[in-house]
Amino acid sequence: MDMLKRMLVLFWTFGMALQDSIPSSNSINPTNLLTSSYEKIVNVAHRGASAYAPEHTLISYQMGEKMNGNYIEIDLQMTSDGHLITMHDERVDRTTNGTGLVKNMTLKEIKQLDAGSWFNEKYPHYAKNEYEHIQVPTLEEVFKEFGQDANYYIETKSPTVYPGMEEKLLKLLEKYNLTGVNGQPSYVILQSFSTESLKKIHVLNEHIPLIQLLPDSSPEMTDLQLASIKKYSIGVGPSFKRIDQKYIEKVRERGLQIHPYTINTREDMKKALKWGVNGIFTNHPDLFHEVLKNVEQETKQK
Repeated sequence: MDMLKRMLVLFWTFGMALQDSIPSSNSINPTNLLTSSYEKIVNVAHRGASAYAPEHTLISYQMGEKMNGNYIEIDLQMTSDGHLITMHDERVDRTTNGTGLVKNMTLKEIKQLDAGSWFNEKYPHYAKNEYEHIQVPTLEEVFKEFGQDANYYIETKSPTVYPGMEEKLLKLLEKYNLTGVNGQPSYVILQSFSTESLKKIHVLNEHIPLIQLLPDSSPEMTDLQLASIKKYSIGVGPSFKRIDQKYIEKVRERGLQIHPYTINTREDMKKALKWGVNGIFTNHPDLFHEVLKNVEQETKQK
């Protein structure tokens, strides 16, 4: 019973804080018109619904939305002719039929790549004919597809490799009215392992919520480090493998949110909720949605 009370307190506390700091959208708003504070826990579709479809493709993002993800998680790379594309790696080798560095390729060359067949070969259980020969999308194509009907959790990948990435990103966000300026709702959280990239974004637009990602090898954060992060960020994104309840409590007590990556099993999802996370990254947004619903029902019945 004490544990249930603790969970209720954590969920209520998070619900109050989240309303001031997490962006929302019209269609999948994690903070608006919800009756239970637990429902404000953020369900981030990691690279889309990447357990079921080729990561960082429009199909994967669409599936993540259908599976009740609150945010589409997007990694950015930049082509040699200055286009932002959605891809995790600096090289195209792992997730396309091509080879080479994104920074050395034009958008036209990127568009000629097959970004889906590799998934069918690696995960035959989830293979579909429609995944064959799909393209790598640009960030602008994603915004055109979803607009303000989605929330976006975007990472500046390897910003030192791509000078000007932050400016191009903000320009696109502003073009599609996603930044929440002039009293409008915000539809985006930006994240990075690069402190300098986040600080640069914060200077360019202080209204956009930022998350400081922490490396998988990162030790527990000191009070001084957390205080420094709080100056430009609303929270941290550590590896789930590196945290426990004490770690989460320390972060939360200092007024920061915590969104660990990447949690893909029911057991770990329930553990993360019990510990008090504000949200998680998952390749299975449908499973996390189910876990959240079940926890809510169990809490109401006790």
